[in-house]
Amino acid sequence: MIVLAIDTSGSGCSAVVYDSEAGAVLGRSGADLGKGHAERLMEFVDAALAAADRSLGDIERIAVTVGPGSFTGIRVGVAAARGLALALGKPAVGVSTLAVLAEGLRATEPGKAVLVAIDAKRDEVYVQAFDAAGHSLADAEALAVERARERFAGFDGIIGGSGAHLVAADMPANPSELIDVAALAKLGAAADPASAKPRPLYLRGPDAKPQAGFAIARA
Repeated sequence: MIVLAIDTSGSGCSAVVYDSEAGAVLGRSGADLGKGHAERLMEFVDAALAAADRSLGDIERIAVTVGPGSFTGIRVGVAAARGLALALGKPAVGVSTLAVLAEGLRATEPGKAVLVAIDAKRDEVYVQAFDAAGHSLADAEALAVERARERFAGFDGIIGGSGAHLVAADMPANPSELIDVAALAKLGAAADPASAKPRPLYLRGPDAKPQAGFAIARA
């Protein structure tokens, strides 16, 4: 199966073309943008396809990170995945950002449980634990940093993600939000399109709030 995987859930904006039967990345493109995902995403998709010597017509499935992460970025990625799926008549699947990070961490030390923590700002982290086989041990949560430290004190396994140092104080800070898009493609190829719908996974409300003082009353 040829999978097009796209990630816009954090500061990075990336696309990869992946052959699930060969377990190989055919082409990839992306950059750590910070902002401007909507303007650059299709450019990266085209570049990944060109690097793979494939066209959109060769794509059999689209996989996209659905969060948690940047509200704007998640909306951009999910909308693009849905639009491509509709245009191509192919299924689109959504994969949790936390699951993708866990998959990458498991590859570094096979056989160990994994705790993923993403810095959610406002003294909070998005967290989820996975067993050594990659199965989630609990639902993803947004927790206050102190609560997360208490909950996962003495965790026996790998801890990673941009918020790992907030949960485990002895870890060095690693603020990178970049996603292993090849891991996303691998998980997307294995996902069931009937249950893994590309829907945003928001664990809290948006930081931006409407300014009520500028609202126009309806007649």
